[in-house]
Amino acid sequence: MTTLTIQDVSRRSGLSEPTLRYYEDVGLIRAIPRDERSGHRRYAESDLDDLQVLACLRAMGVGIEDMRTYQANRVIGNAAADEQRDILLRHADRVEQQIVTLQVHLDYLRAKAALWDARANHDPVAEEAAQTAVAAILPHLEETIR
Repeated sequence: MTTLTIQDVSRRSGLSEPTLRYYEDVGLIRAIPRDERSGHRRYAESDLDDLQVLACLRAMGVGIEDMRTYQANRVIGNAAADEQRDILLRHADRVEQQIVTLQVHLDYLRAKAALWDARANHDPVAEEAAQTAVAAILPHLEETIR
């Protein structure tokens, strides 16, 4: 049976070596067998599936407890489908709110850049339009920084 080193698994999963050790310590992944001679962890190819799922969840900001539940539910299978869906939708709602916030921030940055561009080009008409745009964005921006 082919085994993988922690370096191999880190490279292939995108998770750092300390993160891999931590996930094992907190029970997100099974206890990884050790090489009898060196004591180094030896991962199986099948461990990569769990780790890639965890890497995706982590990248999306899913917390440890939801990751733990998600992993446990993967073992249960279809009987846990409702809970899996709910976990994912809850985080999808959070990501969607982040997108809305980031769009407001982007709109503000572009409007301010347009304002400074108008000033650099000595264009009072464009400057007034940019100031109007900034003023329209400010109430939304204030909501995102509270």
